[in-house]
Amino acid sequence: MSIFKTRYTAEQLNSVNTGNLGEALGIQITEIGEDFVRGTMPVDQRTRQPYGLLHGGASVALAESLGSLGGGLTVDPEKFSVVGIEINANHLKGKRDGMVTGTARALHLGRSTQVWEIRIVDEADALVCISRLTLAVVPKK
Repeated sequence: MSIFKTRYTAEQLNSVNTGNLGEALGIQITEIGEDFVRGTMPVDQRTRQPYGLLHGGASVALAESLGSLGGGLTVDPEKFSVVGIEINANHLKGKRDGMVTGTARALHLGRSTQVWEIRIVDEADALVCISRLTLAVVPKK
């Protein structure tokens, strides 16, 4: 059974990912499962730090993008929105090129807060970054 109240395809979510940070970093939503949102981000000139490695901030941007999208899908969009209030990340492995894939899964879906875990891996499924995102569930006015 799906945790999501609203159902979108990856293509629909990518269509709203224009003119913002997600587009600038090349983030693409690739899959929405029953309890997860998955997306990719290239490791290239847009996402590397000056020493040639994947920038930790780019990994955090991928994590928050996936977790926030997932959180938004779990609430009634007519009544609520979600906003990030805290994020942390442990960068575990360097990456110089290629692609990383992030998968966001809910750890807690409460009335006023949500907690999401986002695992970012490389092409060999090695863990590059692990992140935890806390979202506030905010009533719309």
